[in-house]
Amino acid sequence: MRSGVREAVRGDLVHIIELYRQLNPQDSVLTDETAQATFDEIMENHWLHLFVLEDKGRVESTCYLSCTPNLTRSARPFGVIENVVTDEQSRGRGFGKRVVKHALDVAWGHSCYKVMLLTGSKKDTTHDFYRSCGLSGNKKRGYVMYYDTSEIQR
Repeated sequence: MRSGVREAVRGDLVHIIELYRQLNPQDSVLTDETAQATFDEIMENHWLHLFVLEDKGRVESTCYLSCTPNLTRSARPFGVIENVVTDEQSRGRGFGKRVVKHALDVAWGHSCYKVMLLTGSKKDTTHDFYRSCGLSGNKKRGYVMYYDTSEIQR
């Protein structure tokens, strides 16, 4: 039985999609073809990483790291962490922290000079969680624009 954080593999896709349904239940359901094509694209790009935390043979948590080449900061890339989610039944067990810390380690391995993460959550527990991972919510201000403005939640 496998345990620990690792890069996602083909067989993880169905479990990742289940976790994303918990993260964004209002999203439309992807077709299998779209999900697989996007997953394959992520897997083929060394700057993109989709991590899972597996415990006792079950995918419990996931997050996505995108590293972007950059012409500032001595040509060091920057990273963005997105889609952090742990199964609702397994929260509070440290799985999310482990997967985020792994993503940060990989970003530092890519020589990223910074890693950013945005959250739309207003919950203090969410912000406490990200601070416990070493992230700071008071260094910079984030701005977001959606293509479809009906998705903006006020």
